[in-house]
This record gives sequence, C-alpha cells and structure tokens, in this order.
Amino acid sequence: MLDVEMDDTNELPYDPDQNAEEKRALRREYRAIHKNMEDFRQNLKDCTIDNLTDAVKRTDKAFYKVKNTTEATLDSSALLQLTTSHAQMARTLKSGSGAFDIDDYLAKLVTFMGGHKLDNQNPDDPDADDALLDVPLDWDQFGRRALAKSRRVPVVGFMLGPLSIEQKKRAPVKRARLEKNKADERKPQEIKEEDIARSVNETTKNVATLESILAETGAINLFRFVVNPRSFAQSVENIFYLSFLIRDGKVALDTDEHGEPTIFGCAQPSDEDYADGLRKRQIVFELDMATWKRAIEVFEITEPTIPTRETSKTKIGNKWYG
Repeated sequence: MLDVEMDDTNELPYDPDQNAEEKRALRREYRAIHKNMEDFRQNLKDCTIDNLTDAVKRTDKAFYKVKNTTEATLDSSALLQLTTSHAQMARTLKSGSGAFDIDDYLAKLVTFMGGHKLDNQNPDDPDADDALLDVPLDWDQFGRRALAKSRRVPVVGFMLGPLSIEQKKRAPVKRARLEKNKADERKPQEIKEEDIARSVNETTKNVATLESILAETGAINLFRFVVNPRSFAQSVENIFYLSFLIRDGKVALDTDEHGEPTIFGCAQPSDEDYADGLRKRQIVFELDMATWKRAIEVFEITEPTIPTRETSKTKIGNKWYG
C-alpha cells in the first residue's frame, strides 16, 4: 500500500508541482503492482479471479493520485499487464472437468436468442451449418443484456473494420505525346583539330614576342615587364608566356641589390652544363587582383612594356567566341 494516504478526490488532472514524496510513493506502488502481475503471469495456474480483481482495485486507487505523465505511463503499463493476464486466464478457463468449449458456448448463445436446431436434420449433410435456424435470432435481447454491463453507447466505430470495403481503381493516365519539331533541334558545337592548332600557334607566337621585347629592354623588373595596367587578364597571360622562356633556359630570374625580382635574357644551357651540375628550379608565382593593383601603385606603371594584344576570337561551329 502507499505510504502516503490517498483521498478519493482529484483536484487537478495535471500538477507539475506535485509533492515529491507523494510521487515517489506512487511509483513504489506501481512497481509493486507490476511485480505482482509478473508473478501472476509466471504462476498463472495458481492465480484466481479474486487476485486479478484485487489488482484492478489497487490500480484504480493509485490512479487517483496520478498527476504527471510519468505516473500515467506506469498506470497504462499496469493496465496492459492486467488485460494480458485476464486474456491468458480466459484461454485456460475450465468449466467443470472439461476445457472451455467455444462451440458449446455459441450453441447456448443461439438458444438464448430464440434459435434452435431443425428437427430431423441430417448430421452428415454438408449444408447443415447453413440451416441451423428456423427463426431469426433475437439480437435485441442479446444487446439489452450486453448493455447492462456497459455504459457506452454502441456505435459503428467500435467494430473492427468498415461495413464494406470498396476497392479503389486507379484511372489510367493519358499522357500527351510530345511532337518534336526537327527544325528546332540543335546539335552540340564541335571543336575541330584546326581550332586546337590555332590556339597552339598563338601561344608560340606570343612567347616569341616576349623574347624579342626582353632582348630590347635588357634586365628589367619582373612586374614592370609582365604587368599590364589596362588588363589584369593579359598580365596573367604574360606570366604564362614568360614561364616557357624560363623553362627553356632562355630567360633567368634573379633578385637585384634592392631585393626586387629581375628577369633578363641568357644563353640557353647545353647538355654539358647540365652534366656539370646545373639544375633547374621551379617556383609557383601567384598573381591575384590585389597584387596586380599593388604592383601598379608601387612601381608606378602607367604603360605596359608588353603591348596590349587584341582579344583573340575562336570560331566554334558557326559562331565566334572571344
């Protein structure tokens, strides 16, 4: 039993500020009910109807103090255990010396509703089950007896399913056929070999142009040589073309006494030079928009050393692209 006395009044259906000691006592009570239900399930043969009835009354008494969701969950779990125990006991219920016979129960139920077996009925007749009754059953009498045990109004919603099930048929979906107009079709543009050859020839031409300009200017600051104050894109292209000259050993990159990067033309190394220990060095040079602007400001570049090139256009298919 509960350590805290429970009254029969439930002032609030939900009370988050319920006394802590009262909640602990209520939980102990539900744990005890759960333990009893487990003992009943393990020893179902020794369990009687009175035991289950006492458990139901004990649960009802504890429910008066339930004011929080945790205790409500314990109550529903206890009710579920009680229902399961009742169902198991009903399956093992015996009447006299024999087990509970459903067919005998139905026969008595039919007799209670005013039905009886036909006289001179052949027990070997396969249609005998369809002709057990000679008068309609009095379901109203059965309903009145059932209503005496329940306060709920019988409605259709208490049935296991709808009275009739109408299978829905999916209507066929008609899809309009898409008519394609061949005049509106477009093919992907093709890049031919001559387009690629034209790009390679332009790179070779620009590399040769940078080599001739550097031969005229001599040693020069790297930024003054490659930076085009009118075009950031062509400044990047100039570095790209200059990298071929440095790779081939026709141009050298060094720093002067002021620490500024300087480039100048040089004799292309021979195989003997590499055999004597000459090694190539590769560096990564990054030129972003901020560096380009800063170089123009620091070195006061107003005119490009490498003349601005016209924007080249490539013909792909029937169109020209810059």
